[in-house]
Amino acid sequence: MPMKLSAIHHVSINVNDVPTAEKFYVDILGCDVLDRPDLGFPGAWLQVGEQQIHLMGMNTGKPLREQHFAFLVDNLEVIRAELDTSGISLSKSQTIPGVCIQAFTHDPSGNMLEFNQRL
Repeated sequence: MPMKLSAIHHVSINVNDVPTAEKFYVDILGCDVLDRPDLGFPGAWLQVGEQQIHLMGMNTGKPLREQHFAFLVDNLEVIRAELDTSGISLSKSQTIPGVCIQAFTHDPSGNMLEFNQRL
């Protein structure tokens, strides 16, 4: 019998510049900063809803485009307008029939971010 997981606690993403990434996630996306112990490498812990995002400073000098995660939003067009005021554009919205409307952008390190509005 498979194990039963209760939730996702956090996702960790690599970022090229922790202060720039933290500013983006806090000032633009509205995440809250959490205390983080000294783990021997740069990073930041952020809270969004019941989950956490852990930013891990891994400067590779290259855009980080392979990984992504999705934020659940109530109204994608409101999010689009709010991001636009910060100079951040979302891709054209796509509808996944019976599931969601989605659009994408990238954080300052090049990580893909998905925004989902349930149908």
